Amino acid sequence: MKEIVIASGNEGKIKEVQEILKDYKIVSIKDLGVDVDVEEDQPTFKLNAIKKAETIANLVKGKWCIADDSGIEIESLNGFPGVYTKRWLNGTDRERNLQIIEKVKGFPKNKRKIKYTTAIALSNGKHTICELGTINGFVSNEPRGENGFGFDEIFELDNGKTLSELTNEEKNQISARKKALEKIKQSLISNKYEL
Repeated sequence: MKEIVIASGNEGKIKEVQEILKDYKIVSIKDLGVDVDVEEDQPTFKLNAIKKAETIANLVKGKWCIADDSGIEIESLNGFPGVYTKRWLNGTDRERNLQIIEKVKGFPKNKRKIKYTTAIALSNGKHTICELGTINGFVSNEPRGENGFGFDEIFELDNGKTLSELTNEEKNQISARKKALEKIKQSLISNKYEL
C-alpha cells in the first residue's frame, strides 16, 4: 500500500483522512520521528496548508505529504475567526466554542451563519496540489454531541444536528475535509502523479 505522510498528530484528523483515503497508508509525522510545528502565518487557509505540506515533504526527503488548514468563518462577524480559528483564544476547544457562542448570543438564526473551510495540500517538495472543501451551517446555542473534535460540537447543520451528533460515516459523507480530499484524488488522477 502506498504511503502518504500526514503533517498532523491529531488522532481524530488522521482517522478521518484514513477513512476517506482508504487506498493509501496514512503515516503521521510522529511515526517517522519528525517533530516540527510549522507556523501558520499565511493570510489564507490555502497558503497555510501549502506551506505545511511543502515544509514537511522536504523534511521527509520528498515523500508525499498531506497537510491541511481549516477553520470557521462567521458571516455576521465579518468572517471571524477565519485563519485564526485555532489561535484567537488560548484554551481548549470547548473554551473557544463557548466564547464563539457568547459572541453571537441573542442573534437570530440567519445572523448565526457559519462556514467551515478546509484547505488540503499534497506535496512531495517538487509538485504541490491544493484543494478547498466547504460546508455551511449555523452556530448552535450550546455545544452538543460526543463525536468529533474542534468546532464540530457547535457547528449546526440545516437538519438541526451538530457535526458532533453525526456518526463518523455520516460526517465523512458531508465533511469539508472529504470534499477537499476527493478533489485531491481527482487531481492526482488527472495529473498522473505517481505516489
